[in-house]
Amino acid sequence: MADITKRFGWRHLRSAPTAHIRHHNRGRLTHDGPGLSFRYRSLHAALSEVPINERELAMAFHARTSDFQDVTVQATVTYRISDPAEAAARLDFSVDPDTGVWRGAPLEQIATLLTETAQQHTLDVLARTPLAGALVDGVAAAQERVAEGLAAEPRLPATGIDVVAVRVVAIRPEAEVERALRTPAREQIQQEADRATYERRAVAVERERTIAENELASQIELARREEQLVEQRGTNTRREAEENAAADGVRAEAEAARKVRLARAEAEAARAVGAARAESQAAWLRVHGEVNASTLHALAATRLAENLPRIDSLTLSPDVLTDLLAKLGRPGPETRA
Repeated sequence: MADITKRFGWRHLRSAPTAHIRHHNRGRLTHDGPGLSFRYRSLHAALSEVPINERELAMAFHARTSDFQDVTVQATVTYRISDPAEAAARLDFSVDPDTGVWRGAPLEQIATLLTETAQQHTLDVLARTPLAGALVDGVAAAQERVAEGLAAEPRLPATGIDVVAVRVVAIRPEAEVERALRTPAREQIQQEADRATYERRAVAVERERTIAENELASQIELARREEQLVEQRGTNTRREAEENAAADGVRAEAEAARKVRLARAEAEAARAVGAARAESQAAWLRVHGEVNASTLHALAATRLAENLPRIDSLTLSPDVLTDLLAKLGRPGPETRA
C-alpha cells in the first residue's frame, strides 16, 4: 500500500518499488511506473496501485476420483502481474486518494480466477484416475495438467497475469479411507517387525543352544579329564603301594637276614661260650679230681669265705684254732712251741 501524506491541501504519494502506480489527473495519465513519488490534489486524481512482485497463492479444494472417493488437493500457484496497465484496465486496482487503500478486492479476484482454473483441471485429471493411482501418481499428473491449463487459459494473459510456477503439495483421501489404506501397509510392516523379532529370537535361541552345547562339551571334557585324573591317581596310589610293599619286603627280608645272621652269631657265640665253659668246667673238674680232699675243703672254705659277709675281726679260742689247723694239716700253737 502506498504511503500518502497531507500538506497544505496537497497529497504526497510515495510507493514501493514492487508497486506500479498509475495517476490520472482530470482523465489524463500523468504518472505511470513503479516506485513513484509525487504530489497531487485528491479532487482531480484517480490512482491505481498494481503489485508487480511475485505472489504465492495457496489453495485447497476437494475432488472425486473415478471410484467415487473424495480427496483433498493442496496446491500452490506462484504468479505475477506482468502488464499493470492491462491489469488495471481489467480489474479494479484503484485506491483512495486520501488513504491509499484499495477500493475493491483485485487480488481476491485473481485468486478466485487461479483457484477455479486449477481446480477445474485437477478435477478433470482425478475424475479419470482411481484412488490408488491418484495417491501414487496423482500429484505429478495434477501438477502437470494444472500448469498446462493455466498456461492455456486466455483470461490470464488478457489480464496481464503470468503464472510462474505450479506446485501440487498433496492429495489426501478422507481420514477413514486413509486409515483403511494404511492398514495393509501397517500390517505388512508389523509382520516384518514380527518376523524380525522371531528371527532375532531364533538367533538368540540358536546362540543359547550353541553356548549350552559348548558348556556341556566343556563339562564332558572336564569330567573326562577328572576321570583320567582319578585313574592316574589310582595308578599312582597302586604304584606307591606296590613300591612301599616292595620296600617293606626288602626291609623285612633284610631284617630277617640280619636277625638270622645275628641269631647265628649268637648261637656261634653261645656254642663257643658253652664249649669254653665246658672246657673250663672239665679242667676245673680235672684239677679238683687230682687234688686231695683237704685241698678241696680249703677251696670250699675259700669260696664260702668269698660269699660270706665281710668280717672285720674274728676271735678264736685255742681249741678251735688247734682243731682247724689240725684239719688243715698244720701244727698247732703248742706243737710249734
